[in-house]
Amino acid sequence: MNNQASMRSVRDIPALQAQRLADRPAVTVGGETFSYAELGARAGRACANLGALGLKAGQRTAWLGMNSIQWFDTGFGAALADGCFLPINYRLSVTEIAYILDHSQAPLLVVSEDLLALAQEACAQVAAPPQIVTAGFDRPGHPRIDRGELRPAALPEGPGGDILQLYTSGTTGRPKGACLSDANYAAFLVASRQIPGFDYDAADTVLIAVPIFHVAGFNVVMASLAAGSHVIVHREFEAGEVMATIARDGVTRTFLVPAMINALLHSGSTADVSSMRSIGYGASPISEAVLTGAQARFGCDFVQYYGMTESAGGGSYLAPQDHHGALLRSCGKPWAGLEMAILGPDGLPLPDGMVGEIAIRGAMLTTGYWRNPEATADAIRNGWLHTGDAGIRDAAGFYFVQDRVKDMIVSGGENIYPAEVENALAGCPGVVEVAVIGIPSERWGEEVKAIVVTGPEAPSAQAVIDWARDRIAAYKLPKTVEFIPALPRNASGKVLKRELRAPYWEGRDRSVS
Repeated sequence: MNNQASMRSVRDIPALQAQRLADRPAVTVGGETFSYAELGARAGRACANLGALGLKAGQRTAWLGMNSIQWFDTGFGAALADGCFLPINYRLSVTEIAYILDHSQAPLLVVSEDLLALAQEACAQVAAPPQIVTAGFDRPGHPRIDRGELRPAALPEGPGGDILQLYTSGTTGRPKGACLSDANYAAFLVASRQIPGFDYDAADTVLIAVPIFHVAGFNVVMASLAAGSHVIVHREFEAGEVMATIARDGVTRTFLVPAMINALLHSGSTADVSSMRSIGYGASPISEAVLTGAQARFGCDFVQYYGMTESAGGGSYLAPQDHHGALLRSCGKPWAGLEMAILGPDGLPLPDGMVGEIAIRGAMLTTGYWRNPEATADAIRNGWLHTGDAGIRDAAGFYFVQDRVKDMIVSGGENIYPAEVENALAGCPGVVEVAVIGIPSERWGEEVKAIVVTGPEAPSAQAVIDWARDRIAAYKLPKTVEFIPALPRNASGKVLKRELRAPYWEGRDRSVS
């Protein structure tokens, strides 16, 4: 039987797969395996609990926790209750989490026990804080998402609204909530079945070792469950544990960022990984040295994915057979059901070989940024999602990222806008001006560097970093600080960041990693 027949969207997964696959293993997490029937019943219970707590259609249910079975409860429960799931990056600072809670207007925040103190501290900074709901533990005065009798999930009637909201780094220092709808994910499920590395089936065992508060993790989970695969979820990435799990459980598929693949190669593990069919990767291209080593170690297909949260992760892919030679610098060809183009300043497509902005169009594009129509209008123009990446298309239809139109830095798979870091550093005693750039990193692809102009009493590099530590997430902190007499500027006073970046990228064939 084709397990994906009549699967209209990810909201159908709990009920439909519980009927079809009942006792088949769906999710293994924390050493415990849950069948598709149990997954559906837990989603049904969570939906009822959220309803009892007053969740209304269209409202956001926030989640703050590590990868766990309660993530599945909350995500599916919110979708079945006609709400919208809002997983929050737990690596963010208290101030950043508080902003998301305030901006999203989420009435409920579901929290795992190890992050309860962080949640309480963030809620204390919100004028109208959400009600804290516990996940997997009891705490007096707080309802629990996974308490009560299990009940079968109902098959949703008709299309839903927004089902996922993910906050992305902001160009002005404030994150934006990208809304993804039931229709976006209906299109995703159709497209993903036609994409190498995403074409899972019921015989696959899929390992999730990336955070599932990102679109990539969410997509791998949903595509896997829609296909009837067995999903094994790690709480966090640990290279030795990933290798051991592949050998022990016969893992066939996984998705990793290049920095993680590199960590696996240097883990020292001698585990048998011959079960692997494919490894998907994204967020940055893979170096030839890492790819060659990984191909030799794993002996499986590698597929690169290029996309954005705002396009439900879809965009382009570099197929296994194209992982060679000059094409290693390519992000591939468009997904089925999506269009890509290189646009000029006038918004019109450019001929092959000319540099312009990469744009994406299709049914997977965000419905917009939550409570931010100006940012939505700026990002999506004439139906095209502007990625902020400068690139070219060759005569064979392959796309190549050359640089960034905007200043975003991608470090270890996380997007970082310099404005966020600059805002955090601006008040540091002794700092007169600051510019933040991304420079090459063998481990992370890119890393954050702060270029600082000081006053008479100059702080140390460590003092500058420590100043920002309580204001932004640790992964956004500068790895290094350089002090210079003055920032280079053009005639209108704009800082010439490309000039600051140039010495670090000299001799490379592209200006991003």
